[in-house]
Amino acid sequence: MTVSLDTPVNGPVNEKSQRMKRLLTRSGHFLGKMSRNPLTAIGGGIIFLLLIVATFAPWIAPYNPLVQDLNSALVAPNAQHWFGTDEFGRDIFSRLVYGSRITLYIVLLVSVTVGPLGLLLGVTAGYFGGKVDMVLMRVTDIFISFPSLVLALAFVAALGPGLEHVVIAITLTAWPPIARLARAETLSLRQADFISAVRLQGASPVRVLWRHIVPLCLPSVIIRITMNMAGIILTAAGLGFLGLGAQPPEPEWGAMISSGRTYMMECWWVVTIPGLAILINSLAFNFLGDGLRDILDPRSE
Repeated sequence: MTVSLDTPVNGPVNEKSQRMKRLLTRSGHFLGKMSRNPLTAIGGGIIFLLLIVATFAPWIAPYNPLVQDLNSALVAPNAQHWFGTDEFGRDIFSRLVYGSRITLYIVLLVSVTVGPLGLLLGVTAGYFGGKVDMVLMRVTDIFISFPSLVLALAFVAALGPGLEHVVIAITLTAWPPIARLARAETLSLRQADFISAVRLQGASPVRVLWRHIVPLCLPSVIIRITMNMAGIILTAAGLGFLGLGAQPPEPEWGAMISSGRTYMMECWWVVTIPGLAILINSLAFNFLGDGLRDILDPRSE
């Protein structure tokens, strides 16, 4: 038995390495496009720093965020307490570091639930049309007609305070814009020639949606979710400020502002520093969303 010299002995290994090279090339090209936009690079850098801080919070925070020291209450920023202390003597920097975990928990959990929900309802309404479209869009209009914070307040009031209930409430208020966006994308795609060709080949509606329409709607949905993250942070902080989010003594940024507002005239750092954390991270997600829109949306080129 003879073996041809042209036979690829390590075919699967070579194919895997080629796929890895293509992935690295595309990733480098993607990061290169992002770096050309200064605001996008700044936003991505801040979000990356937030992820690092949340991941390594026990090693970054110099103090326990829950331990009280009334002898050190309302101490101004100094060498020992970089951002000062609150009314219970807790280190504000340490509480901000641990609070980043709560913020990312809400943002990521809402994003991974609201994206598939809005995408599913949107492509279903846009593809089937008729009564299905009418029913789904009327439900969507009902949710959109209320301000998101007011609707989230209503859901949390019905469910009760708590971090998990905040996630559920924000999810129920954040899916309608994504559904409308996915529906609009689907309406523009369902009459395309390649979709008609796939139908003529006998593809089922589920296959057409899953294999052809959903992948084309994903870039717009990802951009929308990224830009919605700033609103998610603000809504979560607003609910925490009202005492409906993470309960004391958890170091949630909105709750930190709420507990320190009594002392903000004399001790500015108690409210200003958590407020700046909310502002900076909200802007970072907006900057990143703008950059992703320029990169992923072919109509922007």
